[in-house]
Amino acid sequence: MRTRTPPITLNYTSGTTGRPKGVLYAHRGAYLNSLGEVFHNGFTGETRYLWTLPMFHCNGWCTTWAVTAAGGTHVCLRAVRADQIWDAFDTRGITHLCGAPAVCSTIVDARQAHALEHPIRITTAGAPPAPSIIERLEAGGFDLVHVYGLTEVFGPFTICEPQEEWRTLSPAERAQQMSRQGVAMIQAESARVVDQDMADVPADGVSMGEVVLRGNGVMIGYFKNTPATRKAFAGGWFHTGDLGVMHPDGYIQLTDRAKDVIISGGENISSIEVEQALYSHPDVIDVAVVGQPHEKWGERPVAHVVRASGATVTEDELRRHVRAQLSGFKVPDSIVFSDELPRTATGKVRKNLLRD
Repeated sequence: MRTRTPPITLNYTSGTTGRPKGVLYAHRGAYLNSLGEVFHNGFTGETRYLWTLPMFHCNGWCTTWAVTAAGGTHVCLRAVRADQIWDAFDTRGITHLCGAPAVCSTIVDARQAHALEHPIRITTAGAPPAPSIIERLEAGGFDLVHVYGLTEVFGPFTICEPQEEWRTLSPAERAQQMSRQGVAMIQAESARVVDQDMADVPADGVSMGEVVLRGNGVMIGYFKNTPATRKAFAGGWFHTGDLGVMHPDGYIQLTDRAKDVIISGGENISSIEVEQALYSHPDVIDVAVVGQPHEKWGERPVAHVVRASGATVTEDELRRHVRAQLSGFKVPDSIVFSDELPRTATGKVRKNLLRD
């Protein structure tokens, strides 16, 4: 595409639902997102930031620039390995890191895991973190921050800012609140959840719509792909393709990717909802739910599960666990156990491979 705005970088999407697209970043959006990161993460000259997040992914969520702007220290890893992460925690005075929920799972399930001597702030995104993982991180002394965004918006765009009244909630209730995607960050315009006519859905935590975004923190457009750019900005807002609800307190919560909704017998099943139910079992460390073609119902959910170290939980036990929380038609028809789930270089589950 042609643009009068000179880009600072060209970043590619993960390609979990289709062919990766080149995303053009403007200088203004990059520095505003970086300043937002400094503000929300509290970066200072004392910051020691551990790189578990790939720097090539949204320029490290612009944290490459943010930590440098604050005068902090970058601590790099060659690979995301539990032993090296915990060694850095124990010997290098780490204060911050960012990573996908899979990184959070790696940390809490590590053989080396123990209570921290000083708090470490983890910013996570890429998928809604499981409330059970949030509980375990907080119990270990981690300060977890949940953000939401996409490559097209320079990384994080919204943040689940903790509220004072959440302190009085039980750990499970507080974790449930923290798993939401929250409100727009300081550098971003407000996020909306809209229907097909671009009207805001009721803020009742139930009415579902698409999350749309706009502002200086949104890309210039897709590289040499004008049709995709026009489609993405239909109605003057960037269409994320993520479905969600707006809660009465103004916090958004994702319910699924539009392409990941499972339609079974005419009923919509949120893969995220089923994943969260499975995550709540203490023996589940990683999970992905996808739709499988079904002759009678159209689609049925199938769960791919990674068990925690030493766990022996069975398929029947997990299906009973889900049935105790969700309607029967949402219970996976089958559960496949794996040592690990296929992921992109940025940590997102490749659900297209699981479907195949």
